[in-house]
Parts: sequence; structure tokens; C-alpha cells
Amino acid sequence: MGFKVLEFVLWVLIISSTFTNNLVMSSNQVGIQEIITKGNILVDGNKVIGKTDTNFVCATLDWWPHDKCDYGSCSWNQSSLLNLDLNNKILMNAVKAFSPLKLRLGGTLQDRIIYETEDSASQPPPCIPFSKNSSSLFGFNKGCLPLRRWDQLNTFFNKSGAMVVFGLNVLNGRSIKNGSVVGSWDPTNAKSLIEYSLRKGYNILGWELGNELTGTGSAIRIEPDQYASDIISFNNVIWEAYKNEKVKPLILAPGGFFNPVWFKEFLHKTTSTHLDVVTHHIYNLGPGSDKNLVDKILNPSVFEHGVVDTFKGLRKVINNSDHHNSVQAWVGEAGGVYNSGRNQVTNTFLDSFWYLDQLGLASTYDTKTYCRQSLVGGNYGMLNTTTFKPNPDYYSALLWHRLMGKKVLWTNFSGSKKIRAYAHCSKQSRGITLLLINLDKRSKVEAKLKAVVNGTSSCRRKHRSGGHHHHHHGDHIHRKRIRVREEYGLTGKDGNLQNQSVLLNGKELNVDDEDNIPPMEPVIVNAKEPITIAPLSILFVHIPYLCLPACS
Repeated sequence: MGFKVLEFVLWVLIISSTFTNNLVMSSNQVGIQEIITKGNILVDGNKVIGKTDTNFVCATLDWWPHDKCDYGSCSWNQSSLLNLDLNNKILMNAVKAFSPLKLRLGGTLQDRIIYETEDSASQPPPCIPFSKNSSSLFGFNKGCLPLRRWDQLNTFFNKSGAMVVFGLNVLNGRSIKNGSVVGSWDPTNAKSLIEYSLRKGYNILGWELGNELTGTGSAIRIEPDQYASDIISFNNVIWEAYKNEKVKPLILAPGGFFNPVWFKEFLHKTTSTHLDVVTHHIYNLGPGSDKNLVDKILNPSVFEHGVVDTFKGLRKVINNSDHHNSVQAWVGEAGGVYNSGRNQVTNTFLDSFWYLDQLGLASTYDTKTYCRQSLVGGNYGMLNTTTFKPNPDYYSALLWHRLMGKKVLWTNFSGSKKIRAYAHCSKQSRGITLLLINLDKRSKVEAKLKAVVNGTSSCRRKHRSGGHHHHHHGDHIHRKRIRVREEYGLTGKDGNLQNQSVLLNGKELNVDDEDNIPPMEPVIVNAKEPITIAPLSILFVHIPYLCLPACS
């Protein structure tokens, strides 16, 4: 071309979305006039600010039995890894819909479970589940995972196409004094499970060691230097077991709440050994008993409070460590609200405001995978704990998984503090996908999208004729092609945020008579229309015609 763009920024102004307005009115109480707020979505198209794994969305399965109760309510039913109904068709289809879905198996009781071994199968003591005992650690006696159950679980994972990370018991062979763990980890039992899994050809994506025993552990803690030496033994077990395997599993740790001092020390002490993933847990909405939960979830400052510090802090600790080129950060467990969540809140559409915002924030800070507590179980299950029918967060997760690509773009919304905006390069096509969350109860927001790029940016292939159009009919065709975008608008059923059903573009999402997960079709909108986000709604906007340098 022989022509350079010098130091000037071309503002590409793309005017962009509406889902039908009758929807909007229904979410308002009678008599409140809806206000229209105008704003701008600014996207920097020049650089990628964060990168996730292709399969960023992950869900957890836990060990909690039916008699795990919080604040007088028992919300786990038969959702434990030991008794979950693996023949349930909705469960199978829900996992399959992601093809693949990452699953992290673990939780508090993972450090209280023993694995049956082939030589112990015929010997006493029998391999029995957890039993309640208030004077015992975490309120339960030790449990046992029968090999037959491990076989059934792996058959399910294989059939549903799940990618599995298994959390191993780090307390094996140790005692506890004054809240601190004494002695070293005994790897014998873990080693037998790992070797058994290899003999059976079970495909485990990664093995994780320990759950919530870091600096501010839930009830007890392991000092970072001791944890580091446990990771060294853990490595030896893995390398020994997998020495003839072409594909090695990921080594993950420590699965605890982020504490800068503890994590820094831990990473420093594990320099000599191999670690693929640093996992941390985050529950920023507080306990399930909090009376102000609903207000908290609709308060944008709560979305940032402590959360950004955690993601920034962990990124800094990793970047300043000797692992900075090799280790990645995952959220290994996050339910927003701890102690099993809260019925009528964490299993309703309202929870998607917290959940999708946190997926957006986590990706911005280079989190590679985000595991939601839980796929099923507690009041924060993505599937209903009894019927397995998807809760709204399931559909939110699936939309994210299908639309949001690995590359994260810097995004800013000006015009309202109540709009949360994220942009990624699109997953399965050219262009970008926006995620817009409107926390305002009354304002419908009309937004214009402005993308900043150096030079021009277009999805059209360059013409062979050096960029000059000599073909008049070609020009004619370009003028005729109407630019469109695809929109996926989510609202609560009946205009109710705390409904366990969600509407997509005004239509309720439900499994069909054959227990299939419904297709999620977008509304096609002319690019000239402004992007319109109804009050208290969430909107994904796929813009295929906007090709940015960062996404090429």
C-alpha cells in the first residue's frame, strides 16, 4: 500500500441493540416511569489485557452429605460425589452441552476422605460414607471413597465429556494442634488412587492437593514452608506414576483463600519443584445468613470491593515469583455466598449479576479457569439440587462459554455507574462479544459502542487490486449488505429477579420433554440501532463485523 498511519487514532464509531420493549415494562412496578439513560461503551481494540483458557467456565462437585446443614436448612440432598445420581439425564445433558466442561472435585471434606485400595477391598474396615459428629473436624467423621464409585464417576465423566481436576486429601497421616497441622503429608493413599486411575485409563486433567488450609484457612492451617514440602512429595508421586505417560496431569495447589504473605512464601518455597496452577477460592458476598444479600448483589461497589485486590494481588505475587513464566492462576472454588449459599437468592436470576460480573473481572486479571461452586448441591448449585433442572446461572455460564473468547479487551462504560461492561474477542467467529450488566432498577440504557484502533479495522478481505475498487458491482454489493449483530438478553421471569426461571430474549429457558438443554438463539439486530439494556437485565452482544487488531 505504501501508506502509513502516523500516530493518529481512528475512532470507529459503531452504533449498536434492542430486545423487545414490552419486556422492559414488565420488570417495572406499575406507576414507576422508566428512565432512558444514554452512554458510551469504549473498547480498546489494540491490545489484549488478559487471556483465559479456551474452557474458562468450570463447575465443582463436592463431598457434603445430605445432613450438612447451615442456619437450620439442609440444602445438599443427594448431591455428594458419593451418592449423586449419575444416571440423571438432565445432569448428563447439562455437562455435555459444554463439550467440554471442566469439573473440580473437592471441598472441605476432601481432606477427610480415604480412598479404598484394591488390597483393602476385601479387608475390614468397610468403606463407608461420612457420618455426622459435631466434635469431629469439620463436623463429620472420616469418610471413604469406594473404588466402585470412582469407576462409576469416571464412566460418567467420560460419557459427558468432562475434564476433571481431583482434589486429594492433604491431611492424611497428620495431627492438628491449636489449629495448626503437624507433621508431613502421607502420600500412600493418594498414590494408590492415582495409580489405580492410570491402570484403568481414567483421564484426569489435574490433581490438586488440599482445600482451604492456607494463611486464613477455614478452621485450620498449614504453614507455607510445610505446604511447599508437601508439594515436593506430591510431585514425586505424580512423576513416578506418570513416568511412561505422554500426557502429564496438571499439578494444582493450594486451593485456599488468598493471603499475600502466605502465597508469596509458598511460591518462593516451591521454586525448586513443578507447579502448574495456583488455585484460590473467593466468596466475596459473605455468609448465607446475611440479611442484606439482595442489596449487596445489586451494589456495584460490592463487585469491586476486595475482589479486585484479590485478583490483582495474586497476579502480582505470581509475577514477582520465580514461577512467573510457568504458573497460572485459577479460581478453584467460588460460590459468592459461603456456607451453602442462600435459598431464593443464589439459585435465582439475581445471582447471575454477581456471577457474570465475577467471570468478567477474573478474566480481566488473567485468571485461566473459574470453578463455580457448585454444579449441583447447596443453594448455589447451577442445577437444582433435587430436580437437576438448570437454575439461571447455568444458562449464564453456558452463554459465556459459547460466546466469550480467550482474549480480553479493555472496556469502559461511561454514562452510568450501574452498568458493568466487559468485552472479549468472540469465541467461535470473528468480531467481539460484549457482556453488559444493568444493575439499575429503573433506567433503560441506550449505548453507543466506540472502538479505538490504530489504523483502520475491518473484517473485509483486502482486494487484490491494491485496495482500489474498480468493480462497480462489487461496491454495490457492499452497500446492500446490512450489518447486524446478535443479542442475548437475560431477564428474570415475571420481571422478578428472585425467580428460579430466566427468560432469554423474552422466552423462558427450560429443558424439553426429553430432558435436553434448550437451544439459545439470539435476536438479530440492525447495527444502526443503539444497544439497549433493559433495567435489571444482562445482555450479551455478539458483533461479528467488528474485527480489531487485538483479535486477529
